[in-house]
Order: sequence, then structure tokens, then C-alpha cells
Amino acid sequence: MKDRLPADWKKVLKDVLASQRFAALEAYVEAERRRHTVYPSEEDLFSAFHLTPYDEVKVLLLGQDPYHGPGQAHGLAFSVQPGVKPPPSLVNLFKELQSDVGVPKPKDGSLVPWAKRGVLLLNAVLTVREGLANAHEGQGWENFTDAVIQKVSDKPERVVFLLWGSYAQKKESLIDTSRHVILKAPHPSPLSAKRGFFGSKPFSLANEALKKAGREPIDWALPS
Repeated sequence: MKDRLPADWKKVLKDVLASQRFAALEAYVEAERRRHTVYPSEEDLFSAFHLTPYDEVKVLLLGQDPYHGPGQAHGLAFSVQPGVKPPPSLVNLFKELQSDVGVPKPKDGSLVPWAKRGVLLLNAVLTVREGLANAHEGQGWENFTDAVIQKVSDKPERVVFLLWGSYAQKKESLIDTSRHVILKAPHPSPLSAKRGFFGSKPFSLANEALKKAGREPIDWALPS
């Protein structure tokens, strides 16, 4: 499994990859794939890391676990593959995107363009069993992704961390706030979007924080 990680991230994460906990996680995921349908595919498992090299991370958007419906998850938090109907949380994200920075409704739910521009779309848990949300929670992915968050926090240049919802906000202690900026808001799910996600302006505030640190802002545009 770890062989699918690109070389730059493999180097950064070498300690966690060499741990017994990661070996146990690999064995667990392999067993799950033998017995059940697991998303995303092995090929897409580390898409976020291939599309966003370590040195190019400007924003880290943290999700919880992958979508568990057929054809949805492809290794990027919140994103779905082209041709798949955007789930409600992603629809709400797009509403705030339009309200905040004027990006019109995209033609599909793929956030690949963001990933290529320095937005690390990281889920805390990277695999899920079909039809069973959070099925792989507590099996070791959190140990791996906590290490990812800490390594991004170790970067000397400013990174903006978007933490939406209480689950993501528990990771705040992993981030060095003397260098980096954390933008918190409720999760964009239908249950909580109206409690403060709408109007939180995460996209424009992220760009302001990057510009203040002398970094190029993110182009949030998506094909419409």
C-alpha cells in the first residue's frame, strides 16, 4: 500500500510508514478489500498526495472519511469523480464558493483543479467499506493522517488549514499556529451548514492569509 505513495511524501512520512501500526493498517485494508468492496480504489488511494506535492501545499482542507457510494470517492476529501452527482455537503461547499468568491456552479464535483494548485484535500480516514460510513475509523488511518498534518505544520512557509466541523477541529493541536492560519467553521453538511458554514468566507480568507505571508493565493475557479 505504501508503495503507492509518491517519493516526496514517502520521504517526509518515513517514520510513520515504518511503524508497526502502519503495517497493521495495511494488513487490515488488504483483508477488507478481499472480503468487501472498499473505496476508493487502490489506484486512487493516495490521489491527494500525487496531485499535491509536499513542497506545494498552501491549503490543507480536512475531511473525515471517503464517500461510501459507488463511483464517488477518488482519494480527495469532498471531491467526487466527474459524472457523479455531487453529494449534499459538496453542493453546500459550492454555494459558499459562489457567495464568497463568485465562482459559478461547477459542471461536476471534481476538485482535482484545486489539488493541482496546492490544496491538499485530506480525509482523516482514507478508506471505507461500501455503504457503511466510518467503517474504517479507528483502524490506524488517523495515526497516519495526523502525521501528515504535523508534517505540513512543520513547513516553514505559511499554510492555511480549513477545519470544518468538530471532528476536523480536534486536529487543531497538531498545528503550529505561530506560523500557520487555522480557519474554523461548521461542517458544510445539510445538518450544520446553516449554523455558520454559510457566510464563513473560507476561500477569500484563506487567500488573504496567503497573500499576507507573501504567498500566491489559490485560484478557486472550477470548470463550469
